[in-house]
Amino acid sequence: MITKEIKLNFKEYSSIDELEAADKALAKSAIDAMKGSYAPYSHFNVGAAVRLSGGITVQGANQENAAFPSGLCAERTAMFAASATYPGKDMESIAIAGGVYGRLTQAPATPCGACRQVMAQYQTKSGKPMSVIMVGAERIWKFDRVDDILPLIFDSI
Repeated sequence: MITKEIKLNFKEYSSIDELEAADKALAKSAIDAMKGSYAPYSHFNVGAAVRLSGGITVQGANQENAAFPSGLCAERTAMFAASATYPGKDMESIAIAGGVYGRLTQAPATPCGACRQVMAQYQTKSGKPMSVIMVGAERIWKFDRVDDILPLIFDSI
């Protein structure tokens, strides 16, 4: 038997103002996208913003439904809208922001497993790394590629 280890690398920022201009704009777009959240049950508002090749940004917000699990996460809302509206554009980066009753959480909002897998597929489709920015009021995490938030990506088919 061999024991192996997986290490993850990411950058942590203490303020949105520390981000590079393009990432700062994307993070602010994710925070703005929280306004489109429909969360009457959890009251947890999530916004996501995807930056496509060519600098286009597409927003998404979580949408809840009384018929659980018929709702959809902000990340997939943004990515599916981006893919449907701009099918020839690669997804370069995604930013995620979340909060309760519209107030940004202190710690970064992290995507669910299903959203991570969808990110992985769009990254694989483009053949280039897609960075992931998780935004919180007190700190921001930036991962250079989806592999760093979803090790052992499902890509066996």
